[in-house]
Parts: sequence; structure tokens; C-alpha cells
Amino acid sequence: MKTLIIPALIPALALTVMQGTALAAPGSASGPSALALAAVIAQHSPAVRAFDKRVNADSVVCRVSNVDITSRSCELNFGARKRTLTGRDANEVGATMAAAGIPSEGAAGSSIESISKLRCTIDPNEIMQKAGGGAQCSFETGQ
Repeated sequence: MKTLIIPALIPALALTVMQGTALAAPGSASGPSALALAAVIAQHSPAVRAFDKRVNADSVVCRVSNVDITSRSCELNFGARKRTLTGRDANEVGATMAAAGIPSEGAAGSSIESISKLRCTIDPNEIMQKAGGGAQCSFETGQ
């Protein structure tokens, strides 16, 4: 039997579990984490086209099971449209949310990352300057 060792997967996969119910709190991301967050959400939005410079989502909720370690899912809401992701796609969104500083909450055998009112703005001209800017996201954390 062969063993696959993957060094330093995304550090965000080590999710922090917090007890209690969190209230909605404002949050933001900028630079590389904002660009990554905008990119993983935009690819699933029915309203975002390749040349758009803004990404909006009403809510994103990702769950990782602590019991069935293969279970990952995300619910993305864009107005009246809803998209459900599982497996690798859900893992990508959840890990990117964690890398952007979105806290995890614990509930009945799972870790949950949730945001609402996601608004990201991308400035390709500033990104091309390679000075660390050009992407900004704001959101509310918690439920």
C-alpha cells in the first residue's frame, strides 16, 4: 500500500472550533486573500462574467464534518439563485474563507464558516502593478 504525504496543505484546513453562537460582525480581506476569495466565489456566481470587477454574494455557508471526515459542503446564495457545492469545490471555498480570516464555529459534529453580504472589488490595473493591492472584500461573519 502506498502512502501519499502532502506537505503543508493549506493551513486553513486545521479549523478552529468555537463554542456558542456568534453574532454577525463586520469583516474584510484585502490583497491576495481578497483576490482568492473573490475568485473562488465568482466562478460559481450566475451573475459574474469574466470581465466583471465586482463580486457579490448574499451568503456563503461551508460545513466540514468532524465525524465523516470526507463530508464537505457549501451553500452559496446569489439573490434568488442558490448553488450547492460538495467535495473538492466545497473544500476550496471553505479553505479560502479560512485563509481570508473568516472564523469557524462548531455545531453538532461539524465546523461551519459563514459569511453574508460579501462584496469584493477587483482593480486589474492595480493588481498589474504587483504592489500587493487591487483586491478588497467586505462581509459580515457569523449567523
